[in-house]
Amino acid sequence: MILMALDHTRDYFGAANVNPTDLATTTPALFFTRWITHFCAPVFFLLTGTGAYLARRRRSTSDLSFFLITRGLWLILLELVVMRFIWQFNVDYRVTMLTVLWALGWSMIVLGVLVYLPTWIIGAFGALLIVLHNLTDSITPQALGALAPLWTVLHRPGVLFNGASHTVFVAYPLIPWIGVTAVGYALGALYRLEPRERRPLLLRIGVAIVAAFILLRVINVYGDPARWSVQRSFGFTLLSFINTTKYPPSLLFLLMTLGPALLFLRAVDGSTPRAFGPAVVIGRVPMFYYLLHVVFIHAFAVIASAVRYGAVHWMFESPNVGQFPVTQPPGWPASLPVVYLVWVTVVLLLYPCCRWYAAVKARSNNPLLSYL
Repeated sequence: MILMALDHTRDYFGAANVNPTDLATTTPALFFTRWITHFCAPVFFLLTGTGAYLARRRRSTSDLSFFLITRGLWLILLELVVMRFIWQFNVDYRVTMLTVLWALGWSMIVLGVLVYLPTWIIGAFGALLIVLHNLTDSITPQALGALAPLWTVLHRPGVLFNGASHTVFVAYPLIPWIGVTAVGYALGALYRLEPRERRPLLLRIGVAIVAAFILLRVINVYGDPARWSVQRSFGFTLLSFINTTKYPPSLLFLLMTLGPALLFLRAVDGSTPRAFGPAVVIGRVPMFYYLLHVVFIHAFAVIASAVRYGAVHWMFESPNVGQFPVTQPPGWPASLPVVYLVWVTVVLLLYPCCRWYAAVKARSNNPLLSYL
């Protein structure tokens, strides 16, 4: 959650026309500023599935299914209404991006249907989606005719609707993310084991996934539409090696991120290091943090625009798809140290807000608070 805020700070304050993973134009610092945040989304989806499995302890299967489906619908509504406003501070709907809450919502809905099946079947289904979906990379939406919009939603990021004044863009196609959520559900079964049994399994699975990433990436034949290649230096060749595709998340992207995630889960199994205490506070109110962090970042952008230009209209205008989330005025992009400064400031301001709201939720039995 904390790393995610760094990526969104860069979205608002960095150069919209610069791709941080384009090896022809990036710098190592900018590349890793983007690359480190690749771990966010896969872990969100994985642990969404794990959390669903753990919820079985206090819910029947039908109750869990209802919970997942209704929460999924709620996330989709948040994406289309609340997040749409927060990202752009307008309601003209000229540009609407379907991002992480959209995909999380649909993943929960699908999992809400799958929970009636045995856990191993759900895990196998998710693993097959992850491993095999790159076989369809060559299929374009246009090749499917009337089914083109469906393919855009399921696998190929792109424009879902493009009218005279309104555009809807799918940034998070569903198939791979549904797979990660299903695998996360199966992962939850490990947490029914005793720690002495679970920890070696987490270690072995994590190491196996990392090894699979390295092997497949070295072979350089399958698992990612972007092949790595020798670059102008060893350092940039290494960047090419780990520069995998997020939209949609390729097999190699998911191996690269989920393997270390499982190793991290093994490292903190049983106790939380004291240094991660603030992160635990944020983790108790993830949706509250998610909504508020974009509000804070966008508000800082409005303030910066007012100070620098004496005008703020750019921060309220719908951008084109390539400049999302806001239209940047001339000379707007800040240096990377400024991006980091804004990021740290936002997280520090959010911490007491999250601590307050976590205490409110702990004191209250109101079921409506579970939606935020």
